[in-house]
Amino acid sequence: MEQNAWLTDAVARVGADPPAIVRAFAAAGRHCPDVIGARTRLLRALPADVLPHWIDDLYRHGDPNEKLAVLTALPLLPLGAEAVPLLHDAIRTNDTRLLTAALGPYARNLDQHAWRHAVLKCVFLAVPLTNVHDLDQRADRELAAMVAALRAEREAAGRQLPPDAHRLLDRIP
Repeated sequence: MEQNAWLTDAVARVGADPPAIVRAFAAAGRHCPDVIGARTRLLRALPADVLPHWIDDLYRHGDPNEKLAVLTALPLLPLGAEAVPLLHDAIRTNDTRLLTAALGPYARNLDQHAWRHAVLKCVFLAVPLTNVHDLDQRADRELAAMVAALRAEREAAGRQLPPDAHRLLDRIP
């Protein structure tokens, strides 16, 4: 079956029978070159009342690529803060792709404390801070103090912070 036809059929199946997303979500990797885009379309086909259940299930039981697709799709889904626990899980990993996706637009739902620690982890893992959504709007003195403490620790060990972390410190009064 041609890829667009497969995806169109899978989206229709998921809309009519939400549990069908389990197989379709996994199969998207075999049928679609834009796997994240295909998986996002599948998630968007879910009825809103079951969406939180299925994104949690797909994330918790998914491989890293499936988790990445769920995290990437979050800002495009009709959700409030229901999926914040998934962000917390992604932030605890050392998978920089998941960390980056967790700090995309849906991170607006993270409380400031958790968000600061996630940004600090980006600095620690050398994830470019340009990937942090709303960094300039949310960065505050407490984040600056955390990054400055990491800088002092790194310098004491003869290591440096990534250049964008220095730029962040320069921007925060």
